Amino acid sequence: MLELTGFDTGPCRLFVKLESANPGGSIKDRIALSMIEAAEADGRLKPGGTIVEATAGNTGLGLAQVGVLKGYKLLLVVPDKMAREKIQHLRALGVDVRLTRSDVGKGHPEYYQDMAERLAAAIPGAIYINQFGNPANPKAHETTTGPEILEQMGGEVDAVVVGVGSGGTLTGIGRFMAKASPKTRMILADPEGSILAPLVNEGRKVEAGSWVVEGIGEDFVPDNCDLSLVARAYAIPDRESIAAAHELLARAGVLGGSSSGTLLAAALRYCREQTEPQRVVTLVCDTGSKYLSKVYNPFWLAEQGLADRTLHGDLRDLIARAPSEGGAVTVGPADTLLTAYNRMRQADVSQLPVLDSGRLIGLIDESDLLEAVEDSKPDKRFSQPVSAAMTAKLNTLQVSEPLDALLPVFDRDEVAIVLDGREFQGLITRIDLINYLRRAA
Repeated sequence: MLELTGFDTGPCRLFVKLESANPGGSIKDRIALSMIEAAEADGRLKPGGTIVEATAGNTGLGLAQVGVLKGYKLLLVVPDKMAREKIQHLRALGVDVRLTRSDVGKGHPEYYQDMAERLAAAIPGAIYINQFGNPANPKAHETTTGPEILEQMGGEVDAVVVGVGSGGTLTGIGRFMAKASPKTRMILADPEGSILAPLVNEGRKVEAGSWVVEGIGEDFVPDNCDLSLVARAYAIPDRESIAAAHELLARAGVLGGSSSGTLLAAALRYCREQTEPQRVVTLVCDTGSKYLSKVYNPFWLAEQGLADRTLHGDLRDLIARAPSEGGAVTVGPADTLLTAYNRMRQADVSQLPVLDSGRLIGLIDESDLLEAVEDSKPDKRFSQPVSAAMTAKLNTLQVSEPLDALLPVFDRDEVAIVLDGREFQGLITRIDLINYLRRAA
């Protein structure tokens, strides 16, 4: 338990419980052990069996931490919006990961929970562990998380701020506090777009929207989620969640995930609204090392419209990696093709501007690279200079040209090269235009 200082908490003291320090890096380690042991005890999970689950990643990692050591096979169905670090971690543990759509709701055959249940029914010896309805989930928090919080706080807790993914944390801690510390209020931190905050605050059912925060927020009320325990809910926009996660790192040195940002933002709102001193607890649900490619990646944030960028009202607003912001990945004419290849791979791009003393002189893409190495002797393939393979005859656009000017460029299967006068501003690809149109929708 860590007390946060240097934050505006009004008259309150705010503490965070560092669940990110668990072996699997998240609070879900607790429920994974509890659910597997319960399935073993009631005979549903037999030696050599297969555990199937629908997960945003962390429950799957917890299940793998326990299940792999016990000799079980794991098949996890994961929505496609989840951070690649989680998926890579799962696959490194030998888990069978199936990606499915994140833009469909419960009842759709490709909804992650429906898909997991269907797969489990078709595999001999498999069980669908179902964190959303498994009573061993809230039990883990009622018997461990809740008691730990109260003990670590010396028996004095006025409010606990939690999120809801499966509902186990809210229900388990809430049940414990109702018995052991009745004065403790349960506060819900919910991503804006989730249906839960309007349901708690207004008793109103709304259509689910979309949000980038992972692991919390729902488009239905899980069986394990007892919303009657919630005293107040806060709907937190993605931008506020991301900003709070960055603030937690900058001011407390704690690298938390996106949901931790949501919880912190809600806890700060709650604290500032109080008129009397309170002792408030929230959670760092998982480690931010699972989100380095997203929450802590300025280019991803810019693509999502979550970064504070200066808007120019011209084509510069579509450039994801601008030289003026230190984001452009480039090569020089004397660099080798191996350097160009490595930079493409590292940045996950298919073309690189070629700059000479800051001036754009060419472009090299995957086709140029492939043609150059195919036509060379094996020992010289990648040692050639970029200047030998690059395209020097370039079609460019000025920043002031209209959006429609991009379409003929893309029709020619080219990338748009944008200049301001003679100064190189950056590249615009089809996905950059799509991202721009999505943010403007």
